[in-house]
Amino acid sequence: MTVLVLAHGARGRRGLWPIAVALVFVGLLLAFGAYDRRSIGDGPEEFRAVMRAGVGSVAAVGLMSVAAAWEMPRELVGGTILAIVPTVAVGRYSLRRSLHRRRARGEAMSRTLVVGDARSVHGVVTDLRAAPYHGYCIVGVCLPALKEKTSQDAIPILGALADIPQVAFDHHIDVVIVTGSKLAGEALRRLSWALGRSGVELVVAPGLVEILGPRVQLRPTAGLTLLEVETTSPRSRRLAKAALDRALGAVLLAAALPAIAGSALAVVLTSSGAPFYRQRRIGIDGREFTMWKLRSMYQDADARRATLLGQSDRDGLMFKMHDDPRVTRVGRVLRRYSLDELPQLWNVLRGDMSLVGPRPPLPEEVDAYRDAVNRRLRVRPGLTGLWQVSGRADLTWDESVRLDLRYVDNWSVAMDLFILWKTARVVLRGSGAY
Repeated sequence: MTVLVLAHGARGRRGLWPIAVALVFVGLLLAFGAYDRRSIGDGPEEFRAVMRAGVGSVAAVGLMSVAAAWEMPRELVGGTILAIVPTVAVGRYSLRRSLHRRRARGEAMSRTLVVGDARSVHGVVTDLRAAPYHGYCIVGVCLPALKEKTSQDAIPILGALADIPQVAFDHHIDVVIVTGSKLAGEALRRLSWALGRSGVELVVAPGLVEILGPRVQLRPTAGLTLLEVETTSPRSRRLAKAALDRALGAVLLAAALPAIAGSALAVVLTSSGAPFYRQRRIGIDGREFTMWKLRSMYQDADARRATLLGQSDRDGLMFKMHDDPRVTRVGRVLRRYSLDELPQLWNVLRGDMSLVGPRPPLPEEVDAYRDAVNRRLRVRPGLTGLWQVSGRADLTWDESVRLDLRYVDNWSVAMDLFILWKTARVVLRGSGAY
């Protein structure tokens, strides 16, 4: 309805083109699953559908005009899309936030039964309880045998695996989540038949850690349903990310120049030394580059770092202090609102960094990397990233690495735009920055 109102307002005297664009846009939203109940509340997936519908509607209307030999008013069609897409995105964001608040209060939840071996069940229950905004309310579990126990005593064991259909019926279950290897093949197939009679959804957790939807595709082969996991990002997606970095980076740098100039002047007037600070960092595939920042510390900060290592407020390899004595008075303000990071937009334009990605590590940090942590270097480091919008410096080292690896494994242009959107909120609040 909102889309049609906007289209009608943009129509003017130029016929029904805006209405046509709006109808095609709504149709493509439906085709891309934007109205699917299972994807509601999933930010990146919703925004990805909106973006695809926006691009697709322009292409579809253009093809229609060529096929019917109608003259298409390009500026009107383009203006309609530019009005509709941001409005729909903001509207969906507001509705999603409202839904998350309701779910935090225990409302609008799906009554969920988790079944499988005790260890796998424990992992799934722990993850789902940590993220209630996804809408799963754990009612209980079913284990291979009633005598087994999970490590979470507060979870009621409602039955054995053979009791799942009856338990689902008795407890008004909406979703059954199967995890582990105890239920597979013919047994899983028969379970789906039994649950289908009462309209209960069946979800299988395949055990792919931190692998999100865009990387997983179903491949039916020889009567089997195979899961294909994307091992590398398509070239088209990499080109789209590079184009976004250059275009949006140039706009942001132009907009940020007055703030950079004012901040640089404040640095010069309040402490001795150059206003900008250069530091060697490690980029994609281990390549070194020079990263630029506004200087937020005194000139001898690097020399004093070794004496303060034992006072770090962070665990792991990252050094951070809440009350770092090396930070100047102006520097604390710059850091709180991330103004000291703005010169890195120049690194983005040069191709050393991306707008979104893991933060660029120091060479000595990379030397201490072990095992999977090195995978953080498989993408360009970013001005912001997934852990920056999930707690920033308040997170532990392991949490930061986990979020970075999740981004490296699952990044997309839609996810980048979603992270940039959330970055603006986090920066304005100044939470987790010091």
